[in-house]
Amino acid sequence: MNKITLAFIGDIVGRPGRNMIKQHLKALREEFDIDFVIANYENASHGFGLTTKNAQELFNAGIDAMTGGNHSFDKKEIIPLFENMELLRPHNYPDAMPGTGVKLYEVNGSKLGVINIMGYYTMPMVDNPFICAQKAVAELKEAGAEAIFMDIHAEASSEKRAMMMMFQGEVSAIIGTHTHIATDDFQIAKGTAYMSDIGLSGCRDNVIGMEAKIPLQRFLTGIGGHFNVPDKCKKILQIAIMELEDGVCVNAKKLKIFDDGRRLETEAWHES
Repeated sequence: MNKITLAFIGDIVGRPGRNMIKQHLKALREEFDIDFVIANYENASHGFGLTTKNAQELFNAGIDAMTGGNHSFDKKEIIPLFENMELLRPHNYPDAMPGTGVKLYEVNGSKLGVINIMGYYTMPMVDNPFICAQKAVAELKEAGAEAIFMDIHAEASSEKRAMMMMFQGEVSAIIGTHTHIATDDFQIAKGTAYMSDIGLSGCRDNVIGMEAKIPLQRFLTGIGGHFNVPDKCKKILQIAIMELEDGVCVNAKKLKIFDDGRRLETEAWHES
């Protein structure tokens, strides 16, 4: 039996999120015997995109592969990084875009496939995420993937849930990103772990990890502005840890680690 302990960290927002990962991830890898860590990078560099320096910083902190979203290309220096770092971007971007949203890794003697897909609602122009995901899952299985993890980066929870309905029993885990707001629906159904949104890792005492001033201004007046990640804030790290056996998720838990020393752990429930 091939066993993998897989972990996923959602939207890393700016320096506060990166600092929480640097502070805690290596110890968590040892505590839970984690074999492979995936994280979403799209807000990692001051809230928008990813720089070369920050990419290396996160890999050095214990991350093995990173997924993206609608901010993947905000920092143009990321483009050459797709060739020499374990970075993905949503697979349903047009084919002309650099990079890929599907990769295959060797982990503990097993083949682990990773898929990064972006939803439709409020997102940039992309190909049909459901058709794209169908093709990606089929290609990974043909390539011998025993376990498959999917990051669906989407605003609408209905799109994320529909993806679960399509692939439960077919992939190991489907976890949503993008809204930065954690949902309380971590479950395992037919061997597939699912959560609509894992939530951000970064500042927790503002608006989706950003200073509240500009979001409030926009809501009150309709006038927008540039969102900024606060220099000082209360921080959180949110991570999902999944135990896979022959590609089937048998147990999963969500950890919330706070910078004041608190730690909350919840088990995913099993659907009968």
